[in-house]
Amino acid sequence: MNAHTPPELWVQEYVQKHVQALNALNPAAVTRLIALLRTALDEKRQIFVFGNGGSAANASHFVTDLGKGASDALGKRFRVLSLNDNVSWMTAIGNDYAYEDTFSRQLDNFAAQGDIALAISVSGNSPNVVKALRMAAERGLTTIALVGGKGGAASEVATHVIRVEDTHYGRVEDVQMTILHMLCYAFMEKAD
Repeated sequence: MNAHTPPELWVQEYVQKHVQALNALNPAAVTRLIALLRTALDEKRQIFVFGNGGSAANASHFVTDLGKGASDALGKRFRVLSLNDNVSWMTAIGNDYAYEDTFSRQLDNFAAQGDIALAISVSGNSPNVVKALRMAAERGLTTIALVGGKGGAASEVATHVIRVEDTHYGRVEDVQMTILHMLCYAFMEKAD
């Protein structure tokens, strides 16, 4: 007979582990990212955001909040783009070249020195994410990786890394979205 966790206990444990992951965040690391975004805004730099699966959804959500919400609150426009949102381009790259090129080939068209590449990945090992971060670093972009507890190759490539101290995909994605919300709401609520 399988032992099952009662739903109420499972929810309590999930929330406790989520709170632990949030409490393990380094506020100074998040503050550094806010400063990088402020510089990008002031210098009219492009911010490229990308990830796979749930991380792709988080990238799109972040771009909406920063590009609309934070820009509206400031009266200045963030130049921010999710590399996940052009399905035709992603599938053409994946079909004609390789899936691992989906983000780096887009950066090849758009990225310039001084721009920002922000990667979101739970494992930190997605080949397309790592390849894009490497290309971004070689081209002089500021590289940021939001990763899960294992860090992966993305945490070794990126200059700025925030590691969520958990390996559960749902909780890591939840905490990553919390970080992304903080990055937006710092401007929306004028935390500077």
